Amino acid sequence: MKIVYFDAFSGISGDMVIGALLDLGLSLDLLQTEFSKLPLDGYTLHQSERIQHGIRAIKFDVSVSAQQHERSFRSIADMLKASPLSETVKTTALKIFTRLAEAEAHVHNTSVTDVHFHEVGAVDSILDIVGTAIGLEALRIQAAYTSPLPMGSGFVSSRHGTLPVPGPATAELVKGMPVRFEDGQSELVTPTGAAILAVMAQPGPPLFSITQVGYGAGARTLSDRPNVLRVCLGHSVSEVRHEQLLVLETNIDDLNPEWYEHVMEQLFVAGARDVFFSPVQMKKNRPGILLRVLCAPQDQGQLSNIIFNETSTLGIRSYPVDRLALQREQKEIQTRYGPVRVKIAYQPNGQVNCAPEYDDCKRLAQEKKIALKLVYEAALQEARSQRGQDKSL
Repeated sequence: MKIVYFDAFSGISGDMVIGALLDLGLSLDLLQTEFSKLPLDGYTLHQSERIQHGIRAIKFDVSVSAQQHERSFRSIADMLKASPLSETVKTTALKIFTRLAEAEAHVHNTSVTDVHFHEVGAVDSILDIVGTAIGLEALRIQAAYTSPLPMGSGFVSSRHGTLPVPGPATAELVKGMPVRFEDGQSELVTPTGAAILAVMAQPGPPLFSITQVGYGAGARTLSDRPNVLRVCLGHSVSEVRHEQLLVLETNIDDLNPEWYEHVMEQLFVAGARDVFFSPVQMKKNRPGILLRVLCAPQDQGQLSNIIFNETSTLGIRSYPVDRLALQREQKEIQTRYGPVRVKIAYQPNGQVNCAPEYDDCKRLAQEKKIALKLVYEAALQEARSQRGQDKSL
């Protein structure tokens, strides 16, 4: 699953979101094309680079030449519904505007349908919200997470007079989200930015594999931090299994080295997940072997008995470990030399790793009297070929 993490250490606004999405690969031309589907005019889009405290970021701006006027929630909703934008974009944008309207209605003790947006009803704010929906769809983002939000401090001027930071609507919007009050010297989270996160993101950070990092620049220069929104794009590792396993280990310095192969075989047959030996220096500087066995908790008794019966140890240590394991399976494929089992592992980023079984390749190489690497390469090539035809491979 493709996800983004909004690392809003300097706050968040609609233009910062668009800037970061542009940095991640969203096309300004695509935005212009999609925006033209709305009955809005008198504006120009701009994309530029800015350096904030040494960090390069993309600044997204909407220059408006026409006089702005407030719009009601109902008029914006009707405009979106009637537009030829994709259903996904319309649904996402409507959810954000609805959340904004609900916050405004709660603060001003009115109904959602009667809410009139002042700043948010302007063309640039509408484009910030719709552009976010377009960007999330274009980048095929399926889930979003957010860091704790710095709520700033001080006061801000509005049509309702001087208000404390965060403003009432913003405070309403961030309910249920992790925040830090008195963090920052001004307003850092705008109502538009808060509404985007309230609708699209859940508290993070997630467990995921980062593939790209984008930065969106804010309008102001902050003295205590770079005024940028960092957005990390990646893939969820929910496909990775989280396992609770045990490690069994013991030090041995008086066992016939020829027997270690037999010990390993017996442990694997009994269900050990992994077995390995490491050279160690023991008491009186005697050379020895550290035997480690990775196993499921329910196999501890049987594997411990094997270690006691097959080695000279007098004691076994055990402790729990966490393991993240890729989903994997084994398939048998037909090569021109014969059948070979192939291990297949599925990575979080969608890539697939294939590894032919060594024993099968060795057996066929001996039977056909050819080089082992020829069998291995044939098996790998066939596995990759089948992967393009069989989605399960």
